[in-house]
Amino acid sequence: MTSTLLRGRTLSFLRWPETVDDHSAWRYEDDGGLLLRDGRIVAADAYADVEKKADEGVKKIDHRPHLLLPGFIDAHAHFPQMQVIASYGAELLDWLNTYTFPEETKFQNAQHGRRIARLFLDEMVHHGTTTVAAYCSVHKESAEAFFAESHDRNMLNIAGKVMMDRNAPEGVLDTAQSAYDDSKTLIKEWHGKGRQHYAITPRFAITSSPEQLEMAGALCREYPDLHMQTHLSENHAEIAFTLQLYPQARDYTDVYERYGLLGRKSLFGHCIHLSEREADALSDTGSVAVFCPTSNLFLGSGLFDYQRYRRREKPLRIATATDIGGGTNYSMLRTMDEGYKVIALNGEKLNPFQSFWQLTRGNAEALSIVEKIGTLDQGSDADIVVLDARATPAMRLRMETADTLAEELFLLQTLGDDRAVREVYVAGRAMKTDMAV
Repeated sequence: MTSTLLRGRTLSFLRWPETVDDHSAWRYEDDGGLLLRDGRIVAADAYADVEKKADEGVKKIDHRPHLLLPGFIDAHAHFPQMQVIASYGAELLDWLNTYTFPEETKFQNAQHGRRIARLFLDEMVHHGTTTVAAYCSVHKESAEAFFAESHDRNMLNIAGKVMMDRNAPEGVLDTAQSAYDDSKTLIKEWHGKGRQHYAITPRFAITSSPEQLEMAGALCREYPDLHMQTHLSENHAEIAFTLQLYPQARDYTDVYERYGLLGRKSLFGHCIHLSEREADALSDTGSVAVFCPTSNLFLGSGLFDYQRYRRREKPLRIATATDIGGGTNYSMLRTMDEGYKVIALNGEKLNPFQSFWQLTRGNAEALSIVEKIGTLDQGSDADIVVLDARATPAMRLRMETADTLAEELFLLQTLGDDRAVREVYVAGRAMKTDMAV
């Protein structure tokens, strides 16, 4: 396979950056090179050094003066909700019943699922996202559609058929047994096929009976290397209803604890209103709290206390996500812009290096896949985003007075969107160029 040599300003993180002056937390090359071969990064350093390692017939692509970073990672999104994004006026439970569940009934139709999966993954790539942890609908066909489209693109994605057997319309219900059987079939068919990862996906405690959560726990025990994803403590009415349905539970988190659903590959969307006991339980098990700022603001759910969760004696592992379609934008740049504001409302600040760490290595660490993606390290999969901080007239004007890399990153986060994404490489293949042809 022909090698590709990319040139540009390269930025990749080694650890959490404590401050904007914590230079040892990242690796930056003002004239950097990335040598790609067979879908991986085989060399990353100053361009002059990497060029010496390239084959004679290497394909050279010069992205200067743009920034090259690891592809963005979205830790929580609902691909069947593309056509309910920007639906007016409801809080979580009403929003689900009024908009989401009726929309998801359409995914009984395999052709509809394939069309939306294709458009969803196109949108992800268009915005610089190369990996997403996605909820499908309750229908086995929707997961098959998602994985087929993901596999065609050679993307590393995490997804699962939603499990839900109560408190929803008939068209989006399964049973405890059928959810187990369908999930098992999908795991055997798709997990580990190419770059595909399966996630056991009970939607949340309200729509799963005790019997179904028992089945979800059984799947977690049978397939301990799989992810598990669900929702937790997003909304006060949701919490109250959950505790009515599970009166024996100490709190919402305890519902999932009882069925063995906590662990290092367990992803809990939202986690806004956790008690200290619940936060301790998540921390003790290494479970991941997924911060979805645009969704939390849009639905009026509350403010995720990012910095406190990081700093507490038992810190939480945190990922960030769009949560389409409760979330209002496919862009992880826009997501972190809103995240910055949520954190500011809690009296804290998130510096731009921390934001871009979170979008890349931070989310890869939270999803337990940092050995594959999230960095520009040698041996990493070649998922790369190329960012242009002068993509719009307003950005160009602001860049006239931006003197540091930190200022440039903060400008990208605050004013950037899909227009700032010049190119996206998935396993070494230029995707935005291909989409435009």
